[in-house]
Amino acid sequence: MRKIGVGIIGCGVISTAYLKAAQRFPFMEVRALADMRSDVAERQGAAFGLPAMRVDQLLKRDDVEIVINLTVPLAHTDVSLAVLNAGKHVHSEKPLGINVAEARKVMDLAAQKGLRVGSAPDTFLGGGHQTARKLIDDGAIGTPVAGSAFFGCPGHERWHPAPGFYYLRGGGPMLDMGPYYITDLVQLLGPVASVMGSTARPKSERLVTSQPMNGALIPVEVATHVAGTLEFESGAVVSIAMSFDVPKHRHAPIEIYGDKGSMLVPDPNRFGGEVQVAKTGGEFETVPLTHGHVEGEFRSIGVADMASAILNDRPHRASGALAFHVLEVMEAFQTSADDGRRVKIESRIERPAMLPAGRETGQID
Repeated sequence: MRKIGVGIIGCGVISTAYLKAAQRFPFMEVRALADMRSDVAERQGAAFGLPAMRVDQLLKRDDVEIVINLTVPLAHTDVSLAVLNAGKHVHSEKPLGINVAEARKVMDLAAQKGLRVGSAPDTFLGGGHQTARKLIDDGAIGTPVAGSAFFGCPGHERWHPAPGFYYLRGGGPMLDMGPYYITDLVQLLGPVASVMGSTARPKSERLVTSQPMNGALIPVEVATHVAGTLEFESGAVVSIAMSFDVPKHRHAPIEIYGDKGSMLVPDPNRFGGEVQVAKTGGEFETVPLTHGHVEGEFRSIGVADMASAILNDRPHRASGALAFHVLEVMEAFQTSADDGRRVKIESRIERPAMLPAGRETGQID
């Protein structure tokens, strides 16, 4: 069986999850690592038995077909363009770009060169979310009418060793956490037609309490509380809030309300979790999961799906087109808040194909 060779650019915190998860998929193989900080790349290379090198060296390797871009958001576009110009497919961490204009450069170049673009999040391919998708498609709650999506925490400066980028251009709760929620909603309900939003930035600085930056003040350039309404092409209307200003809450991550029942969808930042359904007049009951990839960390399943798609000549699911649509939706919240109007979403996509039910870990088709 031919294996698709993979390289990783960016060896920060999230790279460990990708490197561990990539080992679960037998049809792809990570073959090289790079980072602008050579010591960081060498440390990860030593931990996983992989060669560490400069970015330009990795991009020249003939045995690497897909490059995973795990750099900070402000570098996503430049690195993805470099990967495409080197003749390789790229899978980017979210967001695809810090704005639609930047992401469009990536999509246009990929189309010009006949290369694939993928993007995180790929958590919607986990068994919890694929089960929810199957239930909706099978009519378990009837026609989806409405829903809610909520993420709230006091801020990443409590735990992240270098949290500054979360509060700079390209950061904030919508661009950081919104991709998980909106991508899952799109795969459940279809494309978004319009957005209405409101935003707030209650602090211009945040106090870091994590190590090693404990006591430092970091500047805040972006809104840290974003709320509004997603109006889907299907007619469903979903209330959403993404916030770094919430000490505690009791909201479920995602709820979908149909004309015959309601559904609780698990945390879209995780692959598994309980799916619960309540028929009209009944109580919520846990539904058995119909899909695999639920126990553990599977970040890189989107890359694996791209590798499988290359081998089998089919579309991949965590696509650049999906990520571009989600980015346009997220950007629209600030535009709506600034202009005081409903913002129409121009891009349209097909829902990504559902994974086959009942598959074992590491299998994709």
